[in-house]
Amino acid sequence: MKLLAITAFSVALLAAGCSGSSDTADAPDIGSTEPAAEAAGAGIRVIDAADALAIQSDAPADLVVLDVRTADEFAEGHIEGAVMLDFYDPDFAAQIAELDPDVPYLLYCRSGNRSGQTTEIMDQLGFTDVADVDGGILAWADAGLPVVTE
Repeated sequence: MKLLAITAFSVALLAAGCSGSSDTADAPDIGSTEPAAEAAGAGIRVIDAADALAIQSDAPADLVVLDVRTADEFAEGHIEGAVMLDFYDPDFAAQIAELDPDVPYLLYCRSGNRSGQTTEIMDQLGFTDVADVDGGILAWADAGLPVVTE
């Protein structure tokens, strides 16, 4: 029953839309960016690219860098060590539900909309430590941070 509710929520989010070219227009308001000193630690929060780099640079052993863009977007460039789950996959919410909710996540998409919607799913599923990169890979690259391609 819980999976059905999550799937319904995911379908509703997808129906609301989020295009790859302007996915900040409908970004949900999930809170303001926290100061660097407060960015590390548990909870679901939005962080800037510099704080994301700090988390990645001093990563706990179980950190998961999660990219929720498409395979084509991922191939164009991603944060080193990232794993990809396509936000547009019909079973995306079920894939998120299969992840360990007790390990830390560094989450991003293209510009913040899809990752913002993903944090809502993760919050409903009881994830305890999710840092969402404000502005996504665009902000990361704009800050001059490294992007890898395959």
